[in-house]
Amino acid sequence: MQAYQGLNVGTATPRPDELHGVRHHMLDIWPISHSAHVAEFQNLARACIKTVREAGEVPIIVGGSVLYVNAVLDSFEFPGTDPAIRAKYQDILEAQGPEVLHRVLESQDPEAASRIQVTNGRRIVRALEVIDLTGESFQASLPRAPIEFVSTCRIGIEIDRDTMDLRIEQRIDSMLKNGFIEEVEEAISQGLRESVTASKAIGYSQIIQMLDGELTLEEARSHLVLLTRKYARRQQRWFRQDPRITWFNWDAEDLDTRVLTHFDEVLRTHEGRK
Repeated sequence: MQAYQGLNVGTATPRPDELHGVRHHMLDIWPISHSAHVAEFQNLARACIKTVREAGEVPIIVGGSVLYVNAVLDSFEFPGTDPAIRAKYQDILEAQGPEVLHRVLESQDPEAASRIQVTNGRRIVRALEVIDLTGESFQASLPRAPIEFVSTCRIGIEIDRDTMDLRIEQRIDSMLKNGFIEEVEEAISQGLRESVTASKAIGYSQIIQMLDGELTLEEARSHLVLLTRKYARRQQRWFRQDPRITWFNWDAEDLDTRVLTHFDEVLRTHEGRK
């Protein structure tokens, strides 16, 4: 979501003074109205990786969503798309809501339905489109055993749940204090309500509901805290299933040294294999 222009407070897009002169890629590249797809993000991110490596530097990928990280770093090919099929399901989504489509997906691909939230209409539409296109289940179209597109050193930062929950609340209070509501108002004027992708960013729909009088500020805050906690825990569970990730405690005093030492060891091993 940091790829969208104008969604800065709500996505923690780093400010220019926080970049410390380090070139960052894939930030603020799309207008809010742009309908983004994982395959498009994959192609652009891989082009950035190529550019950095050709300059003799080591690209650092920071995530984020498990799907997007794996799409960029693993050999991850996506089924095509068909505008007519997608429009068919999109019309049902808009007219009847995601729950109806989720029941359709459940009847056709129970495994995919169990992995996709009932409220995630965009992913449900995509899953049904893939099923229609390929004649196979949506899960069958995804890679089972990951094969790296490029050699990587994968590092995870381990944090206990209580601390994570507290930091999430602090982060959300900071957002609300530092212009998040005003950012949403401005984004609405740029087409946020109509955006297929940007409108799904956590927090934005809750503030829209507050502005529409459907939620109080405290209710919007509570929903945002709950959704963010659920999202963070879900991402933790998925990343922990990847045996390629080496985990380090977030509060270790020598965290930077330990991570860099591990990276050097992996790099030497990789160079030795060439």
